[in-house]
Amino acid sequence: MSVKTCRQIRIGPRSSGISMTAEEFDALPESAFVDHYRYELIRGVLVVTPPAGNAEVDPNEELGYLLRLYREFHPQGSSLDVTLSEQTLATTPNRRRCDRAIWVGLGRTPDLERDFPAIVIEFVSAARRDHRRDYEEKLGEYLAADVREYWIIDRFQRIMTVHCNQADGVVTLIVKEAESYQTDLLPGFSMPLARLLAKADLWPKKRRRPPVGGAQ
Repeated sequence: MSVKTCRQIRIGPRSSGISMTAEEFDALPESAFVDHYRYELIRGVLVVTPPAGNAEVDPNEELGYLLRLYREFHPQGSSLDVTLSEQTLATTPNRRRCDRAIWVGLGRTPDLERDFPAIVIEFVSAARRDHRRDYEEKLGEYLAADVREYWIIDRFQRIMTVHCNQADGVVTLIVKEAESYQTDLLPGFSMPLARLLAKADLWPKKRRRPPVGGAQ
């Protein structure tokens, strides 16, 4: 599939499964994508998924709120350059869509094409394939891209798993629901996991739709 062809079509849910190179994906203008979907390039295949549900969006926004409070009011808040949700990351050769990215220590607005975030965060979805993706597939890719910390917030197991990418290897920490997490990358910032899980709990679980034809 050529870049010229990509530019001439509308990319949406029906495009899921088409073959595409990383260069073709990167060349697509934002206007080519149908809004309200998530787009990733995995092993040369375009993957289109629905947007995250409220049980993921609400705690994600709460985390963004806490980070911005830290940046504005904490004496060491300038350590945080910027935090953004729903970012496409170039984890060669794939293009992954993360729930939240955090840039620290640059002292400027990051260049999103060159400055990879120091911290990447995923909120685990209910589907088994999404669970495997967050815990296994993305872990290897993010660490290979030199992410310094990868946070996996799991509202189902009521924990947060933190993978710290250090010079002498990867250190993994488990944060329990009643605990808060602190990192040297954001000095003075403390994230109470229970506060985020409480936001997720506000939203009821989605009911499964009955099969076509009304069978129970």
